[in-house]
Amino acid sequence: MISFDSLTLKMWIEQNEDFLLGSRIQKIQQPTRRDFLLSIRKNGETKKLYLNINPQYYHVCFMNKESEAKRLIEIPQKPPMFCMLLRKYLENAVISKVSQPPYERILELYIEAYNELSEKIYLCLAIELMGKHSNVVLYNYDTNIILGCAHNVGAEKSREREMAGTLPYVYPPNPPKTWYVSQNTFSEDTSGDINSKIDNYYADCIYEEKFRSVKENYRQIINRRLKKDKNSLEKMEYKLEKEKDCDKYRIKGDLIMANLYNNKDFSKFIRVFDYQNNKEINLELDETKTLKDNANNFYKLYNKGKTSLTKLSELASNLRFDIDYYEHILYSIEIASDMEALSQIGFEIEPEKKQKPDKKAIEPMMFEIDGCKVFVGRNNRQNDYIVSKLSKDEDYWFHTKDCAGSHVLLKCENPSDDLILKCAKLAKEYSKGSKSSKVGVIYTKRKNLKKPPKANLGYVTYKGEKEIIV
Repeated sequence: MISFDSLTLKMWIEQNEDFLLGSRIQKIQQPTRRDFLLSIRKNGETKKLYLNINPQYYHVCFMNKESEAKRLIEIPQKPPMFCMLLRKYLENAVISKVSQPPYERILELYIEAYNELSEKIYLCLAIELMGKHSNVVLYNYDTNIILGCAHNVGAEKSREREMAGTLPYVYPPNPPKTWYVSQNTFSEDTSGDINSKIDNYYADCIYEEKFRSVKENYRQIINRRLKKDKNSLEKMEYKLEKEKDCDKYRIKGDLIMANLYNNKDFSKFIRVFDYQNNKEINLELDETKTLKDNANNFYKLYNKGKTSLTKLSELASNLRFDIDYYEHILYSIEIASDMEALSQIGFEIEPEKKQKPDKKAIEPMMFEIDGCKVFVGRNNRQNDYIVSKLSKDEDYWFHTKDCAGSHVLLKCENPSDDLILKCAKLAKEYSKGSKSSKVGVIYTKRKNLKKPPKANLGYVTYKGEKEIIV
């Protein structure tokens, strides 16, 4: 990890001071608690000054459009209170001076502004880039009183330097006596634009960190759902096993009714001949009821068990569908290589966000094999797009058997056995069983596929399939 040391800040100020001096702050935004975006304009040119006080990625730079996209910045509808404070004092104000206290990792922007009485005041925006102590502080230069800061620091956190509104602003204790240069630093190479190096490097770092964070978050959400449904299915199957014996109650009822006139009512048991097993058996009865009432009681138990069996079977079937669906989502998360792929999976995981789908991202991967087009879906949305939009009746559809994986579509009227084998290998490669020694791959024509009503994305039923062991 490259550190943003004091010498790097010094070099950055030297290269960008000319633009900052006399520039006007047009717009202030605070996407999160730890980063700020200032739109600064001078001589008809507007630049975006990005301030990051994350303990891992603390830095300052002017962003370009590419790095801004990588940072995945989302502006909240309701800005934080500190952002509102900065807007109150700094919007449309002019930067009159840029400085750095000797050897410190502090960027000071001195600003000419006006108060509520239209009186000119001098403020200072101090951007402190000091690891876990990083902060952004706005204070009155004339009175040295803090107006506000991104993170308040109370006495319980620091005995030497409290940071909060109405307190005097002081520099950190024990100031360094020389320029701090880390082992891995931007200031090693003095040639070229240091701002671009800082901007591109940290944009990549932030992108990777956000990608890992979103991926892990999605993985945890799906694993929780999988665990819940698997536990429910286990309980359902246990109840199903118990209800499978409900037919014995019907048999007991039939045996009582067949021997109704050969025995007495209000008996503790009745001896009957079991024709199915060809032997005599004793049936325990409720001695407070007649034989007919006992038979009806057994019929009620039978009907209750039969109804439960039907409902439990339906619920268990739905749970199996959901588990299979979540297994496919989990596989899609694992193979996702960028935020664009994850965002498509996010439509299924967090549908309440009502994201707008990117048409380009919905398009599956396309290969050309032996002069024929082959499409491979990387997630359920793309799998659904393959089946519902791209395919025609005579196209061939491939999928791993009993294993989460991608839908593979071959657009070819009369494919050779070699081409079918290549597509089957492609289906194995883009599946959860890609590292297994043997995987079954089924294939059939598109006209044999059917998507049930209200089925999950990417789910289809099929018939007339053939299987290849790859």
